[in-house]
Amino acid sequence: MIRKTDELEAKLRKLKTGEFVKYMEDHKEDFILNDKEFEIFMKETMASKDIKLKDVFLRADISEKYGYKLLSGEKRTRQRDAILRICYAAEMSVDETQYALKLYGMPELFASVPRDAMLMVIFNDRPGNIIDVNSILMDNGMQVLRSIGVQD
Repeated sequence: MIRKTDELEAKLRKLKTGEFVKYMEDHKEDFILNDKEFEIFMKETMASKDIKLKDVFLRADISEKYGYKLLSGEKRTRQRDAILRICYAAEMSVDETQYALKLYGMPELFASVPRDAMLMVIFNDRPGNIIDVNSILMDNGMQVLRSIGVQD
């Protein structure tokens, strides 16, 4: 089960230094311990939805070769939009997307940031493909999900 960051932070605020080892033992499933957790989570999530990786990359408008490199950790990106594109194309929920961003080391979507709030609504509503998502963002005066371009 994916625990909410807020819950963990609330527990940490009350924790004493000597209690940290027990906290670690009790919550080991909540910690990001290696770079492969993003890849594992993404592949398991897509498999549970019966979605093929190549289809996700096609829907996300990301080259298949680059997409595989991003998921495996062979390549890293600082463009959160790349991860958002993949998550949307993989039909991930807002919670799954938040967790994927966290595992990748990217900032989660924040409800107090207008573009992020719109993206949360889009992830819930599923209005269409990436082109449709970008049209909605543009129609609302927000920056579109950036194109990744050809990456080799």
